[in-house]
Amino acid sequence: MTTLAGPTVLDQLKALAQETRYELVRHLAQGERCVCDLESLLELPQSRVSYHLGILRDAGLIVSEQRGKNMYYTLRRAPLFALGGHLLTDLLPDQPPLTHQTDSVC
Repeated sequence: MTTLAGPTVLDQLKALAQETRYELVRHLAQGERCVCDLESLLELPQSRVSYHLGILRDAGLIVSEQRGKNMYYTLRRAPLFALGGHLLTDLLPDQPPLTHQTDSVC
């Protein structure tokens, strides 16, 4: 049996790097929204909003819930808070300071 790994820091950054998705996250930071509300706020067709919401969901940044005919979306705050720490950990792994190297390059 294979287990699928969750979204990586890079996956989440890619999801947030697109303007429409960034705006969706900003709106969802205000609270849960129906897809129809998001369409109106962004002045985009439902198909385009749903496409971008799917990418954010796959990146683990939002969750969705079907209620009747409508789909509601909620921001997952924990992954966003963790993203900053993971990014710094990936970019700046634990390394000894350059001033304490045993083998000098000079």
